Amino acid sequence: MSVSRICTCAMLLVAGVFATSAVAQSTSTTFQVRMSVESVCAFTAPGATDVDFGDQPSTALGIDAEGALSVTCTLGTPYNVTLNAGQNSGAGGVADRNMTNGTALLPYQLYRDPGRSEVWGNTVPTDTVTGTGTGAVQTIPVYGRVPSANFPAGSYLDVVTATVVY
Repeated sequence: MSVSRICTCAMLLVAGVFATSAVAQSTSTTFQVRMSVESVCAFTAPGATDVDFGDQPSTALGIDAEGALSVTCTLGTPYNVTLNAGQNSGAGGVADRNMTNGTALLPYQLYRDPGRSEVWGNTVPTDTVTGTGTGAVQTIPVYGRVPSANFPAGSYLDVVTATVVY
């Protein structure tokens, strides 16, 4: 093989390499990744623990008990937790809560504070518990008091509905 023929082959080989590089092309585009997060609040397990005053003698005064509500709200979501007057309230609504045993009524009250001075009601935001969601379960105590157990013997009960407004 002659030198000129070797050179020609080598040049064709080099040209082929460059031609292959010049043929490779690309193009690009963009797209969006989306999601909309909605605010939500919910009572989460156990939801609520009862305010149980236990067994008391009829001479007992100022009987205190505590329950709790478990709420989970979306991070940053403001909320209010309300308590209704219960199933046996008198004309005074939340200010007149009663447990019942047949026709006998035993007054009690639910409070937002451990000092039991702030009645817990259902007027947002006047007498409710406010908070801001953390994305995790938040436990909210419910403080209860029976002023006097001087009522007919028996088991007394009321059912109160808690609502989270957000």
